[in-house]
Amino acid sequence: MPGYWHDGEVTPEPLASAVDVDTAGEESFTAGWKLVATDLDGTVIPRDLPVSARTLRAFAACAAAGIPVVPVTGRPPRWVTPLAAEAGLRGQVVCANGAVVYDLDTDTVVRQHAMAVDVVREVAARLRPALPGIGFALEAVVGFRREEAYATRFDTGLEQRIGGFDELLVDAPPVVKVLAKCPGTSSDEMLAVALREVGDLVNVTHSNAADSLIEMMGAGVSKASTLAEVAAELGIGAEGVVAFGDMPNDLEMLRWAGRSYAMADGHPEAVAAATHVAAACGEDGVAQVLERLLTLR
Repeated sequence: MPGYWHDGEVTPEPLASAVDVDTAGEESFTAGWKLVATDLDGTVIPRDLPVSARTLRAFAACAAAGIPVVPVTGRPPRWVTPLAAEAGLRGQVVCANGAVVYDLDTDTVVRQHAMAVDVVREVAARLRPALPGIGFALEAVVGFRREEAYATRFDTGLEQRIGGFDELLVDAPPVVKVLAKCPGTSSDEMLAVALREVGDLVNVTHSNAADSLIEMMGAGVSKASTLAEVAAELGIGAEGVVAFGDMPNDLEMLRWAGRSYAMADGHPEAVAAATHVAAACGEDGVAQVLERLLTLR
């Protein structure tokens, strides 16, 4: 598989923060190391900043060593494309928390896990009385659609449709993710309610504890499930994957990978799910780990 990043070299730099380093475990892991899977926002992209030069060098060195770097993100494809141009991303990206695989080289969706329309309707019907004031948006392969009550920050003006919930579903689009906001209720609080009300119908998670936003994919669909499909096509099992993440939408991936790191400034549940902890995103924690792994190979 071609590298995702430009060729380059890595020179390990001193740790920027006090994080435990399991040198023996890392050295043992590198014997079978075959793939890097990393979340983007909060993991390699600090808030309001681009991916650092140090991180790009580490990714490029992995690619040069024959170890592909697979971004695994909650972002939809349209949010990945600008980043790809800036950072030199190539190949496949797992998007929408595992609901979509997007190929940057061909600019096409190559895999999708859509939700049945009746499931989407039932999710909304159950959550409205449980979370008064909730507003919904639909991430569909054909475009982004939302209710008026779902206030946007990044997609304003890019909506394919705005209207009542039934209007959003009138042509039965292939919905890959349902998003919901409830002003005044934190993401963690919304997640707890949604797990209780619709956890039997969909996979519910969130990617920003400071916001009021939850994300719902089809039952069994997660970053881990789709990453496993992508890795299997390359002949790679979980034991050969190192994964990085920082939020609840990374939990399954962090538990699945043979070795995983949560960012030191990540959500407590991510820290608990990972096998290890890397330095904070703003301290190039992912790059620090990759530099060590590359040196130990």
